Amino acid sequence: MRITLRALTDEDIEAHNAGEDEHTVRWLNGAPGTAETTAAHFDSLADNARAERGKRGFGVCLDDRLAGYVDCDPDVTDGLEPGDVNISYAVHPWARGHGVAGEAVRLILEYMRDNRIGIRAVVRVDPDNVASVRVAEKSGFIYVHDFTSGTDKHPDGTPAMLRLYVHDMEAPSRPT
Repeated sequence: MRITLRALTDEDIEAHNAGEDEHTVRWLNGAPGTAETTAAHFDSLADNARAERGKRGFGVCLDDRLAGYVDCDPDVTDGLEPGDVNISYAVHPWARGHGVAGEAVRLILEYMRDNRIGIRAVVRVDPDNVASVRVAEKSGFIYVHDFTSGTDKHPDGTPAMLRLYVHDMEAPSRPT
């Protein structure tokens, strides 16, 4: 089993969208992707990669098959301190339970270190997202506190309560 990160292209749109389920929509993006919105997102990621700024995202591959998504976003400020970089991740249902998310986090931390992106990596997670909490903890992130988000909302429009985990970029990431 080999897990790698790679740039996302238009050829990945169908597989990326097919990998979204109710958990991905609830915890990550709030609405299912369409071919148009996903293409625009991938184009934005490619532009940011070329400019070496903003959100950088990658396809997570398990044995060369697209199995999820991971990104780092220095532009997220909600609940964060200067120099913090938000990490988000999602794994397609068929690939869950195989350590894919943990390895994707380790690889994005390595990318951030190599490219000197941020001082601390952070994961902002709904406390009810038990799988994501477990990934953060197993990946060496330290719980800091819960906070009321100024940007994230529940489906009913109320502000989301998020849990903040941090990882010093000087510290090595733990294998999961």
